[in-house]
Amino acid sequence: MPVTRRTIALVPVVFPLAAALLNATPLGAQAQLQETVAKSVTAPAFFDTQEPIEVTLTTNIGRIRGDKGADAPWRPATLSYTGADGAPVNVPLRAKTRGIWRLKMCDFPPMRLNFSGATSKGSIFHDLDKPKMVSYCQDRDQHEQYILEEFQLYRIYQVLTPMSHKARLLKFTYADSASQKVRAKRYGFIIEEPDAMAKRLGGKVMPQKGALPGDLDPYYDALFGVFQYMIGNTDFSESALHNVELLFAADGAAVAPIAYDFDFAGAVNAGYAIPDPKLPLANVRQRMYRGYCTDSDQLAKVLQLFKDKKAEIYALYSDPIGKLMDQGTVRSTLKYYDEFYETINSPRLIKRNITALCIDRN
Repeated sequence: MPVTRRTIALVPVVFPLAAALLNATPLGAQAQLQETVAKSVTAPAFFDTQEPIEVTLTTNIGRIRGDKGADAPWRPATLSYTGADGAPVNVPLRAKTRGIWRLKMCDFPPMRLNFSGATSKGSIFHDLDKPKMVSYCQDRDQHEQYILEEFQLYRIYQVLTPMSHKARLLKFTYADSASQKVRAKRYGFIIEEPDAMAKRLGGKVMPQKGALPGDLDPYYDALFGVFQYMIGNTDFSESALHNVELLFAADGAAVAPIAYDFDFAGAVNAGYAIPDPKLPLANVRQRMYRGYCTDSDQLAKVLQLFKDKKAEIYALYSDPIGKLMDQGTVRSTLKYYDEFYETINSPRLIKRNITALCIDRN
């Protein structure tokens, strides 16, 4: 596959947020967000379990692969699986292509699924509306490892904070409705929708660009930045909402950035991924802190959280899902995380690699 650059926005796009946001105090905002998390409700049943399930996605793959435009049509599709009673379950739905880089470059494009409450009733998909599906790019074992590695990053984010998207792994059989042939059997995953995540957390996701550093809760903003640094991801922009969502607390006074889309992260180390040419990085495996600066107390709390969760994070790579991964990839990934923990356990390295490089909040 040819190497291709994916440009990220580095210059803040400045538009004023609502007056309530601008008048909020940092302490009040943080207290409100903590209360929001404390009141979180149960996620949809689909995400209640981490156990992968085997499903068959049947659609006209030739047409789906040809839908490269921004306004791709919805195509008919079916998801089939074996129910708990052993009987087959067939769920009609619609699907369409999405994305930018993967849509252009992958053999099988990423998609958004559209479930109907009437046709999905009684199935495991009943609580889903229009979630994103992350599928393989090339029908090769290495690209399946990229899927599993990216899925692990969503799991790590959930270990660190409920202020993140849930995801569920599935083993897909991709069947072509036109030829009646199976095209591939590969792991993929479905991501919790932004509105569903916001409902779970008692807040609201706002699609407004231009959030200023002062609008963001300092603790959750620091957590966002350190997480991106841990996984070696620079493919985001908080102000431009590139691979970032803003979760507003119920009263609209507190804002937390939430990351998603990690296939260009160093932890995934995809063969097609390279850093934006604007950054002084030779490859995506090199870390560079791109978060906003925050006060030392909030940063210290966040770094302690990562230390406290280290064993739980590493355990994800030896549990049943972790065992699906190539063990060489697992060893390489944990070594990569070891380097992160070496940094956050050293005041000298914290200063050199994080606080000296953070983006000024003023």
